[in-house]
Amino acid sequence: MYKARRRTILTFVYLFIAITFILLASYLIPQTKINDFRDYSNTFPVTVTSVLFGMLLLIASAVYGFSRINLEKRVMRHGATAFLTEFTEKLRFCYSMEDFYSLIANILEEQADCSVLYVDRTNNYVLYNSPNRLSSSPEIMDKLAHNFPLDWGQGVYYLGENLGIVSKVRDARGFFLSCDGHHLYVFCRYTRQFDLETYPKLFEEFSRFQIRAQTIRGLSDISELSKEWEQLAQTQRSFLPQKMPEPERLKLGAYFRPLINVSGDYYSVLPIDEHKTLVMLGDVSGKGLAAALVMGLVMNTVKIKENKEDLPGIIQAVDKAIKGMHLQDKYTVLFMGIIDTQKMTIRYINASMSDPIIVTRSPEGYRIKSLGSNCSIVGIIPIDDIEVSEQRLFSGDLIMMASDGVSEVMNADKVELGDTEIYKDTIKKSASKDPDEFIKDIVDLVLSWNADTRLHDDVTMLVAKVQG
Repeated sequence: MYKARRRTILTFVYLFIAITFILLASYLIPQTKINDFRDYSNTFPVTVTSVLFGMLLLIASAVYGFSRINLEKRVMRHGATAFLTEFTEKLRFCYSMEDFYSLIANILEEQADCSVLYVDRTNNYVLYNSPNRLSSSPEIMDKLAHNFPLDWGQGVYYLGENLGIVSKVRDARGFFLSCDGHHLYVFCRYTRQFDLETYPKLFEEFSRFQIRAQTIRGLSDISELSKEWEQLAQTQRSFLPQKMPEPERLKLGAYFRPLINVSGDYYSVLPIDEHKTLVMLGDVSGKGLAAALVMGLVMNTVKIKENKEDLPGIIQAVDKAIKGMHLQDKYTVLFMGIIDTQKMTIRYINASMSDPIIVTRSPEGYRIKSLGSNCSIVGIIPIDDIEVSEQRLFSGDLIMMASDGVSEVMNADKVELGDTEIYKDTIKKSASKDPDEFIKDIVDLVLSWNADTRLHDDVTMLVAKVQG
Protein backbone atom coordinates (compact mmCIF):
# COMPACT_ATOMS: atom_id res chain seq x y z
CA MET A 1 0.00 0.00 0.00
CA TYR A 2 0.96 3.66 -0.44
CA LYS A 3 1.81 4.37 3.21
CA ALA A 4 3.96 1.24 3.61
CA ARG A 5 5.86 1.86 0.37
CA ARG A 6 6.44 5.49 1.30
CA ARG A 7 7.86 4.38 4.64
CA THR A 8 10.15 1.92 2.84
CA ILE A 9 11.51 4.64 0.58
CA LEU A 10 12.07 6.97 3.53
CA THR A 11 13.93 4.22 5.41
CA PHE A 12 16.13 3.59 2.38
CA VAL A 13 16.97 7.29 2.14
CA TYR A 14 17.91 7.46 5.82
CA LEU A 15 20.16 4.39 5.46
CA PHE A 16 21.80 5.90 2.40
CA ILE A 17 22.60 9.12 4.28
CA ALA A 18 23.92 7.29 7.33
CA ILE A 19 26.16 4.89 5.37
CA THR A 20 27.53 7.61 3.11
CA PHE A 21 28.25 9.87 6.09
CA ILE A 22 30.10 7.09 7.94
CA LEU A 23 32.21 6.33 4.88
CA LEU A 24 33.11 9.99 4.38
CA ALA A 25 34.00 10.49 8.02
CA SER A 26 36.15 7.36 8.11
CA TYR A 27 38.02 8.57 5.05
CA LEU A 28 38.54 12.24 5.93
CA ILE A 29 39.45 12.12 9.60
CA PRO A 30 42.54 9.86 9.19
CA GLN A 31 43.88 12.21 6.50
CA THR A 32 44.60 14.82 9.16
CA LYS A 33 48.07 14.17 10.70
CA ILE A 34 48.70 15.41 14.22
CA ASN A 35 52.35 16.64 14.46
CA ASP A 36 51.95 18.69 17.58
CA PHE A 37 48.99 18.51 19.97
CA ARG A 38 49.15 22.26 20.55
CA ASP A 39 48.93 22.97 16.81
CA TYR A 40 46.15 20.48 16.22
CA SER A 41 42.85 21.73 14.82
CA ASN A 42 39.93 19.61 13.57
CA THR A 43 38.26 22.52 11.75
CA PHE A 44 38.98 21.28 8.25
CA PRO A 45 37.68 17.69 8.46
CA VAL A 46 34.62 18.74 10.46
CA THR A 47 33.78 21.54 8.02
CA VAL A 48 34.20 19.33 4.96
CA THR A 49 32.18 16.55 6.54
CA SER A 50 29.37 18.98 7.51
CA VAL A 51 29.21 20.43 3.99
CA LEU A 52 29.10 17.00 2.46
CA PHE A 53 26.45 15.93 4.94
CA GLY A 54 24.33 18.93 4.00
CA MET A 55 24.72 18.09 0.34
CA LEU A 56 23.68 14.53 1.10
CA LEU A 57 20.55 15.79 2.84
CA LEU A 58 19.61 17.93 -0.16
CA ILE A 59 20.22 15.08 -2.58
CA ALA A 60 18.31 12.65 -0.37
CA SER A 61 15.40 15.09 -0.04
CA ALA A 62 15.22 15.48 -3.81
CA VAL A 63 15.40 11.72 -4.30
CA TYR A 64 12.66 11.16 -1.72
CA GLY A 65 10.42 13.81 -3.25
CA PHE A 66 10.86 12.39 -6.74
CA SER A 67 10.29 8.85 -5.48
CA ARG A 68 7.20 9.87 -3.51
CA ILE A 69 5.66 11.57 -6.55
CA ASN A 70 6.30 8.50 -8.69
CA LEU A 71 4.94 6.27 -5.95
CA GLU A 72 1.80 8.39 -5.66
CA LYS A 73 1.27 8.15 -9.39
CA ARG A 74 1.68 4.38 -9.32
CA VAL A 75 -0.48 3.71 -6.26
CA MET A 76 -2.93 6.61 -5.73
CA ARG A 77 -3.66 7.33 -9.39
CA HIS A 78 -3.90 3.83 -10.79
CA GLY A 79 -6.35 1.03 -10.29
CA ALA A 80 -9.36 1.31 -8.01
CA THR A 81 -7.76 3.94 -5.76
CA ALA A 82 -7.62 6.38 -8.66
CA PHE A 83 -11.40 6.77 -8.50
CA LEU A 84 -11.36 7.95 -4.88
CA THR A 85 -8.32 10.15 -5.53
CA GLU A 86 -10.05 11.90 -8.41
CA PHE A 87 -13.29 12.22 -6.43
CA THR A 88 -11.41 13.76 -3.47
CA GLU A 89 -9.52 16.25 -5.63
CA LYS A 90 -12.63 17.42 -7.46
CA LEU A 91 -14.63 17.60 -4.23
CA ARG A 92 -12.32 20.44 -3.25
CA PHE A 93 -13.97 22.57 -5.95
CA CYS A 94 -17.59 21.72 -5.15
CA TYR A 95 -19.53 24.71 -3.84
CA SER A 96 -23.12 23.53 -4.02
CA MET A 97 -25.17 20.40 -3.58
CA GLU A 98 -25.73 20.29 -7.33
CA ASP A 99 -21.97 20.18 -7.89
CA PHE A 100 -21.68 17.39 -5.33
CA TYR A 101 -24.45 15.29 -6.86
CA SER A 102 -22.93 15.69 -10.33
CA LEU A 103 -19.53 14.58 -8.99
CA ILE A 104 -21.08 11.47 -7.38
CA ALA A 105 -22.81 10.53 -10.63
CA ASN A 106 -19.80 11.13 -12.90
CA ILE A 107 -17.11 9.42 -10.82
CA LEU A 108 -18.50 7.13 -8.11
CA GLU A 109 -21.42 5.79 -10.15
CA GLU A 110 -20.36 5.89 -13.81
CA GLN A 111 -16.61 5.30 -13.48
CA ALA A 112 -16.25 3.37 -10.21
CA ASP A 113 -19.54 1.46 -10.46
CA CYS A 114 -20.44 2.31 -6.86
CA SER A 115 -23.87 2.84 -5.38
CA VAL A 116 -24.27 5.96 -3.23
CA LEU A 117 -26.71 7.05 -0.56
CA TYR A 118 -26.45 10.52 1.00
CA VAL A 119 -28.64 11.20 4.04
CA ASP A 120 -29.30 14.21 6.26
CA ARG A 121 -29.73 12.38 9.57
CA THR A 122 -30.75 15.56 11.39
CA ASN A 123 -33.98 15.75 9.39
CA ASN A 124 -34.08 12.05 8.35
CA TYR A 125 -34.11 13.15 4.75
CA VAL A 126 -32.50 11.37 1.80
CA LEU A 127 -30.56 13.96 -0.19
CA TYR A 128 -29.27 11.62 -2.89
CA ASN A 129 -29.51 7.96 -3.78
CA SER A 130 -28.25 6.06 -6.79
CA PRO A 131 -30.96 4.66 -9.05
CA ASN A 132 -30.44 0.99 -8.22
CA ARG A 133 -31.94 -1.61 -5.95
CA LEU A 134 -29.31 -1.38 -3.23
CA SER A 135 -29.34 2.32 -2.39
CA SER A 136 -33.04 2.82 -3.19
CA SER A 137 -34.33 0.01 -1.03
CA PRO A 138 -36.50 1.21 1.87
CA GLU A 139 -35.39 -1.82 3.92
CA ILE A 140 -31.74 -0.90 3.51
CA MET A 141 -32.41 2.75 4.36
CA ASP A 142 -34.28 1.72 7.51
CA LYS A 143 -31.47 -0.63 8.52
CA LEU A 144 -28.81 2.04 8.02
CA ALA A 145 -30.88 4.52 10.02
CA HIS A 146 -31.16 1.97 12.83
CA ASN A 147 -27.47 1.03 12.77
CA PHE A 148 -26.10 4.55 12.41
CA PRO A 149 -28.29 7.15 14.18
CA LEU A 150 -27.80 10.90 14.31
CA ASP A 151 -25.40 10.80 17.25
CA TRP A 152 -23.01 8.47 15.43
CA GLY A 153 -19.41 9.67 15.77
CA GLN A 154 -17.65 11.54 13.04
CA GLY A 155 -15.19 9.71 10.83
CA VAL A 156 -14.81 7.00 8.19
CA TYR A 157 -16.23 3.49 8.76
CA TYR A 158 -16.22 0.25 6.76
CA LEU A 159 -19.50 -1.45 5.95
CA GLY A 160 -19.81 -5.23 6.02
CA GLU A 161 -22.05 -7.59 4.10
CA ASN A 162 -24.90 -7.05 6.58
CA LEU A 163 -24.47 -3.25 6.65
CA GLY A 164 -22.75 -3.34 10.00
CA ILE A 165 -19.31 -2.04 10.93
CA VAL A 166 -16.27 -4.22 10.15
CA SER A 167 -12.73 -3.51 11.30
CA LYS A 168 -10.84 -5.27 8.51
CA VAL A 169 -10.88 -3.66 5.11
CA ARG A 170 -10.72 -7.05 3.37
CA ASP A 171 -14.21 -7.79 4.74
CA ALA A 172 -15.66 -4.43 3.66
CA ARG A 173 -18.35 -4.11 1.03
CA GLY A 174 -18.45 -0.36 1.25
CA PHE A 175 -17.74 2.56 3.56
CA PHE A 176 -19.48 5.60 4.90
CA LEU A 177 -18.50 9.08 6.06
CA SER A 178 -20.22 10.64 9.07
CA CYS A 179 -19.90 14.41 9.41
CA ASP A 180 -22.15 16.93 11.21
CA GLY A 181 -25.29 14.83 10.97
CA HIS A 182 -24.73 13.92 7.31
CA HIS A 183 -23.96 10.33 6.27
CA LEU A 184 -22.48 9.47 2.89
CA TYR A 185 -22.72 5.72 2.17
CA VAL A 186 -20.67 4.25 -0.70
CA PHE A 187 -21.41 0.59 -1.54
CA CYS A 188 -18.64 -1.12 -3.51
CA ARG A 189 -17.74 -4.82 -3.81
CA TYR A 190 -14.03 -4.11 -4.31
CA THR A 191 -13.63 -1.72 -1.35
CA ARG A 192 -10.58 -3.74 -0.19
CA GLN A 193 -8.71 -2.47 -3.26
CA PHE A 194 -8.88 1.17 -2.18
CA ASP A 195 -5.66 2.36 -0.57
CA LEU A 196 -6.22 3.27 3.10
CA GLU A 197 -4.42 6.60 2.65
CA THR A 198 -7.29 7.92 0.56
CA TYR A 199 -9.84 7.90 3.38
CA PRO A 200 -8.39 10.61 5.67
CA LYS A 201 -8.05 12.97 2.70
CA LEU A 202 -11.55 12.12 1.51
CA PHE A 203 -13.05 12.76 4.93
CA GLU A 204 -11.18 16.07 5.25
CA GLU A 205 -12.50 17.32 1.91
CA PHE A 206 -16.01 16.03 2.71
CA SER A 207 -15.96 17.97 6.00
CA ARG A 208 -14.82 21.12 4.23
CA PHE A 209 -17.52 20.69 1.63
CA GLN A 210 -20.18 20.47 4.35
CA ILE A 211 -19.00 23.80 5.77
CA ARG A 212 -18.84 25.41 2.32
CA ALA A 213 -22.25 24.17 1.29
CA GLN A 214 -23.84 25.33 4.55
CA THR A 215 -22.22 28.74 4.27
CA ILE A 216 -23.30 29.19 0.67
CA ARG A 217 -26.84 28.05 1.49
CA GLY A 218 -26.90 30.62 4.26
CA LEU A 219 -25.64 33.34 1.94
CA SER A 220 -28.23 32.36 -0.66
CA ASP A 221 -30.98 32.53 1.94
CA ILE A 222 -29.72 35.91 3.09
CA SER A 223 -29.57 37.10 -0.50
CA GLU A 224 -33.14 36.01 -1.16
CA LEU A 225 -34.29 37.49 2.13
CA SER A 226 -32.43 40.71 1.36
CA LYS A 227 -34.20 40.95 -1.98
CA GLU A 228 -37.56 40.47 -0.27
CA TRP A 229 -36.72 43.07 2.37
CA GLU A 230 -35.54 45.49 -0.30
CA GLN A 231 -38.81 45.02 -2.18
CA LEU A 232 -40.68 45.64 1.07
CA ALA A 233 -38.58 48.74 1.73
CA GLN A 234 -39.34 50.05 -1.76
CA THR A 235 -43.04 49.43 -1.19
CA GLN A 236 -42.83 51.22 2.14
CA ARG A 237 -41.05 54.21 0.64
CA SER A 238 -43.80 54.44 -1.96
CA PHE A 239 -46.22 55.33 0.86
CA LEU A 240 -44.14 58.40 1.66
CA PRO A 241 -44.52 61.60 -0.40
CA GLN A 242 -42.46 61.18 -3.56
CA LYS A 243 -42.48 64.94 -4.11
CA MET A 244 -43.36 67.58 -1.61
CA PRO A 245 -46.49 69.60 -2.46
CA GLU A 246 -46.14 73.36 -2.68
CA PRO A 247 -49.07 74.91 -0.78
CA GLU A 248 -49.54 78.63 -0.81
CA ARG A 249 -47.41 80.41 1.82
CA LEU A 250 -45.98 77.13 3.11
CA LYS A 251 -42.60 75.60 2.41
CA LEU A 252 -41.92 71.96 3.29
CA GLY A 253 -38.96 69.63 3.76
CA ALA A 254 -38.49 66.09 5.03
CA TYR A 255 -35.77 63.59 5.98
CA PHE A 256 -36.15 59.82 6.27
CA ARG A 257 -33.31 57.49 7.37
CA PRO A 258 -34.42 54.01 8.46
CA LEU A 259 -32.17 52.04 10.79
CA ILE A 260 -32.70 48.96 8.63
CA ASN A 261 -34.31 48.56 5.21
CA VAL A 262 -37.80 48.87 6.61
CA SER A 263 -38.94 51.32 9.24
CA GLY A 264 -41.73 52.06 11.64
CA ASP A 265 -41.37 55.81 11.06
CA TYR A 266 -43.65 57.60 8.61
CA TYR A 267 -44.75 61.06 7.54
CA SER A 268 -47.27 62.52 5.13
CA VAL A 269 -48.31 65.86 3.67
CA LEU A 270 -51.82 66.08 2.20
CA PRO A 271 -53.19 69.38 0.83
CA ILE A 272 -56.84 69.84 1.83
CA ASP A 273 -57.61 73.04 -0.04
CA GLU A 274 -55.89 76.21 -1.16
CA HIS A 275 -55.02 77.27 2.39
CA LYS A 276 -55.13 74.10 4.51
CA THR A 277 -52.54 71.33 4.58
CA LEU A 278 -52.57 68.18 6.68
CA VAL A 279 -49.13 67.26 8.05
CA MET A 280 -48.44 64.05 9.93
CA LEU A 281 -45.45 62.27 11.41
CA GLY A 282 -45.49 59.09 13.49
CA ASP A 283 -43.51 56.17 14.84
CA VAL A 284 -44.70 52.57 15.22
CA SER A 285 -43.43 50.57 18.18
CA GLY A 286 -40.67 48.10 17.45
CA LYS A 287 -38.83 47.43 14.22
CA GLY A 288 -38.99 45.09 11.28
CA LEU A 289 -41.82 43.61 9.27
CA ALA A 290 -44.66 44.07 11.78
CA ALA A 291 -43.79 47.75 12.29
CA ALA A 292 -43.64 48.27 8.53
CA LEU A 293 -47.07 46.67 8.10
CA VAL A 294 -48.59 48.93 10.75
CA MET A 295 -46.91 51.94 9.15
CA GLY A 296 -48.48 51.09 5.78
CA LEU A 297 -51.87 50.55 7.42
CA VAL A 298 -51.75 53.96 9.14
CA MET A 299 -50.72 55.76 5.97
CA ASN A 300 -53.43 54.10 3.92
CA THR A 301 -56.11 54.74 6.57
CA VAL A 302 -55.31 58.45 6.63
CA LYS A 303 -55.14 58.64 2.85
CA ILE A 304 -58.57 57.11 2.22
CA LYS A 305 -60.33 59.12 4.95
CA GLU A 306 -62.59 61.53 3.10
CA ASN A 307 -62.87 64.28 5.70
CA LYS A 308 -59.25 65.22 6.29
CA GLU A 309 -60.28 68.04 8.66
CA ASP A 310 -61.87 65.59 11.11
CA LEU A 311 -58.70 64.92 13.11
CA PRO A 312 -60.45 62.96 15.93
CA GLY A 313 -62.19 60.80 13.31
CA ILE A 314 -58.89 60.04 11.61
CA ILE A 315 -57.27 59.07 14.92
CA GLN A 316 -60.21 56.82 15.77
CA ALA A 317 -59.98 55.14 12.35
CA VAL A 318 -56.26 54.53 12.78
CA ASP A 319 -56.81 53.13 16.26
CA LYS A 320 -59.50 50.75 15.03
CA ALA A 321 -57.37 49.58 12.08
CA ILE A 322 -54.33 48.76 14.25
CA LYS A 323 -56.41 46.94 16.85
CA GLY A 324 -58.02 44.97 14.04
CA MET A 325 -54.63 43.46 13.17
CA HIS A 326 -54.48 41.76 16.62
CA LEU A 327 -50.73 42.22 16.92
CA GLN A 328 -51.01 42.82 20.70
CA ASP A 329 -47.79 44.78 21.21
CA LYS A 330 -48.01 47.13 18.22
CA TYR A 331 -49.12 50.74 18.53
CA THR A 332 -48.15 54.13 17.16
CA VAL A 333 -47.39 57.56 18.47
CA LEU A 334 -48.12 60.33 16.01
CA PHE A 335 -48.55 64.02 15.49
CA MET A 336 -51.22 65.22 13.10
CA GLY A 337 -51.97 68.86 12.36
CA ILE A 338 -53.79 71.08 9.89
CA ILE A 339 -51.85 74.20 8.96
CA ASP A 340 -54.14 77.01 7.82
CA THR A 341 -52.15 79.77 6.13
CA GLN A 342 -55.24 81.96 5.80
CA LYS A 343 -56.23 81.90 9.46
CA MET A 344 -52.54 81.47 10.44
CA THR A 345 -53.25 78.63 12.84
CA ILE A 346 -52.34 75.00 13.34
CA ARG A 347 -54.96 72.65 14.76
CA TYR A 348 -53.38 69.44 15.96
CA ILE A 349 -53.58 66.20 17.88
CA ASN A 350 -50.37 65.02 19.48
CA ALA A 351 -50.70 61.34 20.34
CA SER A 352 -47.70 61.11 22.68
CA MET A 353 -45.06 62.40 20.24
CA SER A 354 -42.41 64.15 22.31
CA ASP A 355 -40.75 66.46 19.83
CA PRO A 356 -43.16 68.60 17.74
CA ILE A 357 -42.33 72.28 18.22
CA ILE A 358 -42.93 75.71 16.74
CA VAL A 359 -39.89 77.96 16.43
CA THR A 360 -41.07 81.59 16.32
CA ARG A 361 -39.35 84.94 16.22
CA SER A 362 -39.48 87.33 19.17
CA PRO A 363 -37.68 90.56 20.09
CA GLU A 364 -35.17 88.49 22.07
CA GLY A 365 -34.57 86.09 19.15
CA TYR A 366 -36.14 82.77 18.25
CA ARG A 367 -38.21 80.96 20.87
CA ILE A 368 -39.24 77.30 20.98
CA LYS A 369 -42.86 76.46 21.77
CA SER A 370 -43.78 72.84 22.41
CA LEU A 371 -46.89 71.31 20.88
CA GLY A 372 -47.62 69.13 23.90
CA SER A 373 -49.31 65.74 23.94
CA ASN A 374 -53.11 65.77 24.17
CA CYS A 375 -53.87 62.13 23.27
CA SER A 376 -52.69 58.71 24.37
CA ILE A 377 -50.82 56.25 22.17
CA VAL A 378 -52.94 54.81 19.35
CA GLY A 379 -53.77 51.17 18.64
CA ILE A 380 -53.37 49.32 21.94
CA ILE A 381 -55.39 50.97 24.75
CA PRO A 382 -58.90 52.48 24.80
CA ILE A 383 -59.02 56.08 23.59
CA ASP A 384 -61.41 58.43 25.34
CA ASP A 385 -62.56 61.79 24.01
CA ILE A 386 -59.87 63.22 21.78
CA GLU A 387 -58.92 66.84 22.27
CA VAL A 388 -57.89 69.05 19.37
CA SER A 389 -55.52 71.88 20.30
CA GLU A 390 -54.79 75.03 18.35
CA GLN A 391 -51.80 77.37 18.15
CA ARG A 392 -51.41 80.76 16.53
CA LEU A 393 -48.88 81.01 13.69
CA PHE A 394 -46.88 83.97 12.44
CA SER A 395 -45.00 84.65 9.27
CA GLY A 396 -41.57 82.97 9.44
CA ASP A 397 -42.66 80.38 12.01
CA LEU A 398 -41.07 76.99 11.59
CA ILE A 399 -42.90 73.82 12.61
CA MET A 400 -40.61 70.87 13.33
CA MET A 401 -41.87 67.31 13.70
CA ALA A 402 -39.30 64.61 14.44
CA SER A 403 -39.16 61.00 15.59
CA ASP A 404 -37.36 60.20 18.83
CA GLY A 405 -34.38 59.01 16.77
CA VAL A 406 -33.40 62.69 16.64
CA SER A 407 -33.70 63.82 20.26
CA GLU A 408 -32.75 60.48 21.86
CA VAL A 409 -29.49 59.91 19.97
CA MET A 410 -26.70 59.59 22.55
CA ASN A 411 -23.03 60.49 22.61
CA ALA A 412 -20.24 58.40 24.12
CA ASP A 413 -21.24 59.57 27.61
CA LYS A 414 -24.83 58.35 27.12
CA VAL A 415 -26.20 61.90 27.07
CA GLU A 416 -29.29 62.34 24.88
CA LEU A 417 -29.08 65.14 22.35
CA GLY A 418 -32.55 66.47 23.21
CA ASP A 419 -31.38 67.29 26.74
CA THR A 420 -28.57 69.56 25.63
CA GLU A 421 -28.31 73.30 24.98
CA ILE A 422 -26.49 72.67 21.70
CA TYR A 423 -29.64 71.02 20.34
CA LYS A 424 -31.83 73.99 21.26
CA ASP A 425 -29.22 76.51 20.07
CA THR A 426 -28.89 74.75 16.70
CA ILE A 427 -32.66 74.78 16.24
CA LYS A 428 -32.82 78.53 17.02
CA LYS A 429 -29.81 79.45 14.85
CA SER A 430 -31.13 77.48 11.87
CA ALA A 431 -34.77 78.54 12.17
CA SER A 432 -34.31 81.39 9.70
CA LYS A 433 -33.23 78.97 6.94
CA ASP A 434 -35.37 77.11 4.44
CA PRO A 435 -36.68 73.71 5.66
CA ASP A 436 -34.15 71.67 3.67
CA GLU A 437 -31.22 73.68 5.03
CA PHE A 438 -32.66 73.54 8.55
CA ILE A 439 -32.97 69.76 8.30
CA LYS A 440 -29.38 69.46 7.07
CA ASP A 441 -28.11 71.33 10.14
CA ILE A 442 -30.07 69.06 12.49
CA VAL A 443 -28.96 65.88 10.71
CA ASP A 444 -25.31 66.99 10.84
CA LEU A 445 -25.71 67.60 14.57
CA VAL A 446 -27.30 64.17 15.11
CA LEU A 447 -24.49 62.39 13.26
CA SER A 448 -21.72 64.34 14.98
CA TRP A 449 -23.33 63.84 18.39
CA ASN A 450 -23.46 60.12 17.65
CA ALA A 451 -19.72 60.31 16.89
CA ASP A 452 -20.31 58.80 13.43
CA THR A 453 -21.05 55.39 14.98
CA ARG A 454 -24.01 53.20 14.11
CA LEU A 455 -27.36 54.82 14.89
CA HIS A 456 -29.76 52.88 17.09
CA ASP A 457 -33.08 54.22 15.80
CA ASP A 458 -34.80 55.53 12.70
CA VAL A 459 -34.32 59.24 12.05
CA THR A 460 -37.29 61.04 10.48
CA MET A 461 -38.16 64.73 10.28
CA LEU A 462 -40.88 66.82 8.68
CA VAL A 463 -40.48 70.61 8.69
CA ALA A 464 -42.95 73.26 7.54
CA LYS A 465 -42.19 76.97 7.34
CA VAL A 466 -44.85 79.67 7.05
CA GLN A 467 -44.00 82.21 4.37
CA GLY A 468 -44.71 85.92 4.60
